[in-house]
Amino acid sequence: MRIATVNFVTVNTATLRHFGILAVLALLSLVGAASSVQADEALPEPVHGISAFGALKYEADFKHFDYVNPDAPKGGELSMRPTIANRTFDSFNPFILKGDAAAGTHEFYYDTLMVRAYDEPDALYGLVAASVQMPPDRAWVIFNLRPEARFADGSPLTAEDVAFSLNALKTGDNPRFAVALAQVAHIEPLAPHRLKVSFAEGAPTRDLPAVVAQMPIFSKAYYSTRPFSEPSIEPPLNSGPYAVESFEAGRTIIYRRRTDYWAKDLPVMVGQFNFDRLRYEYILDSEAALEAFKARIFDLNEEYLSKKWATEYTFPAVTNGWVRRETIPDGSPSGTQGAFINTRRAHLSDHRVRAALGMMFDFEWTNQRLFHNLYTRTDSFFENTDLQAEGMPSPQELALLEPFRAQLPEAVFGEAVSPTTTNGDGRIRRQQRAAGKLLDAAGWTVKDGRRVNARGEALEIEFLDRAGSASGRIIDPFIQNLASIGVTAMQRQVDPAQYELRVKNFDFDVVTARFPLPVTPGPTLRGYLASSVADQPGSYNLSGIKSPAIDAMLDAMAAAKTRDELRVAARALDRIFRAEHYWWPQWYRPFYPVAWWDVFARPQDLGLSQPEYDRAIIRTWWYDPQKAAALQEKMSR
Repeated sequence: MRIATVNFVTVNTATLRHFGILAVLALLSLVGAASSVQADEALPEPVHGISAFGALKYEADFKHFDYVNPDAPKGGELSMRPTIANRTFDSFNPFILKGDAAAGTHEFYYDTLMVRAYDEPDALYGLVAASVQMPPDRAWVIFNLRPEARFADGSPLTAEDVAFSLNALKTGDNPRFAVALAQVAHIEPLAPHRLKVSFAEGAPTRDLPAVVAQMPIFSKAYYSTRPFSEPSIEPPLNSGPYAVESFEAGRTIIYRRRTDYWAKDLPVMVGQFNFDRLRYEYILDSEAALEAFKARIFDLNEEYLSKKWATEYTFPAVTNGWVRRETIPDGSPSGTQGAFINTRRAHLSDHRVRAALGMMFDFEWTNQRLFHNLYTRTDSFFENTDLQAEGMPSPQELALLEPFRAQLPEAVFGEAVSPTTTNGDGRIRRQQRAAGKLLDAAGWTVKDGRRVNARGEALEIEFLDRAGSASGRIIDPFIQNLASIGVTAMQRQVDPAQYELRVKNFDFDVVTARFPLPVTPGPTLRGYLASSVADQPGSYNLSGIKSPAIDAMLDAMAAAKTRDELRVAARALDRIFRAEHYWWPQWYRPFYPVAWWDVFARPQDLGLSQPEYDRAIIRTWWYDPQKAAALQEKMSR
């Protein structure tokens, strides 16, 4: 494609006299525009979608994603308990560290330049951006915005708004966004609906256009009179398919579908966001939550406690078919769930100590006695993907690892480290002996039944958790096993606000967390593992990892030109992470356990496939009035 150019504009005294100064200023502005357009003469062709390695499933003229029902009716309400219901909310800003943000304010509240296709690993297609232009090396990217894009008050969504949003996130206090955008060097609106983003020289750029494309877009005008950096209980101006209808702080939020949503007929939105209302009920106690679901205070419940899923979904509404119960397959990475160990603490800085303590967690016994064998043990940071290390390192992995051999545990260069296993009978003598040897070697010997160092200080650890958590049944046996090798441990539960503050400031020994990972990990991975954020309050580098070797593997992953190269670098990183014992890995389920009152329909009922990388309930399900009427009739008999 060749864009028309203006070669030159001549301004002389006759022009001054004839047109006056305003006309001359306009002509001078044209000169500037001409030079900008001329610089774009050799621009690549616009494309409708992007992915990390180029391949796209959907052509430019696609009508809708394959996993949606394009004729799904609009209406009804989806009510549920949010996944973060173990705490309340006092803010509608999830993009800063201050405050506890309300559910839903990130998922569907703001538009982005592009959106995911959940039946592809990492493909994005245009939402606010009608098309994208970028060179083969992706050193920069131009987003061509749709002129029809609007905020909820009807004001235009322009390149200035996108630029404001990217700058606000890049310079803000939330490492999740600041780290992801760290390599953005320049953000330049070229026209009201055209934006150029340039990346730092030498930066690995494979994923950076996609990172930028998925950032939320805020109204620059709205925040011209309000501080973006402060939490607020005032629902902000948005551009997404839903707006806040009403709320009771800390208890309930109701979102209303915007019938005037500007993008509702775009291919990337057809058949999606079909409920007129989304209602979130905050019920902190899990027992009370299940009782509320039984009483139909809300209609859909994703169950996170295995014991409840295995034993408590036998109430009459389930047995007579009023409530449907299903495990929805999950093909996405399992997430990094585990007990993260704070290596900033001196007594936890030795990987041998961390390995020894981790041996005292008996997963097999826990799974049998407490989880009804519903879980699979996590081995890897990249569990449930082909990025996890297995067996001995390949020659390609060794080529990445060898320069750091002197800095790494020898175990990195052997069989990939996995947690010790038991037969589930509660006897862990083998683990006790092995842990004792490691602790002895690390200088923690037994004196009067307690592990102490050369200064006589006892080895003690504290598990931090939120008040009301049901984790005690899991932690207590772990604590007893630790006591059997002379280690004093305790669990401390604090109120949600104190918990969030302590975690943000790394004021803990051990804390449990789960971080979802994309199929194709990109720059956001640095927020979990990079040395640069280890001491940055609020970062997701909970363990305080400062490893030049891991930093190098992150660079190699970001620079990978093929999936094979990405796989090699990720497996090398995984070997380091596991051998250093930065966490005690826990468990995962390759499915979502979901129960719902039978008033909904979904694409799978029509024979369409479930998208591999998302459960897509809010996006693709819809309210079925006939089912609702039939259920009401049954319940009234």
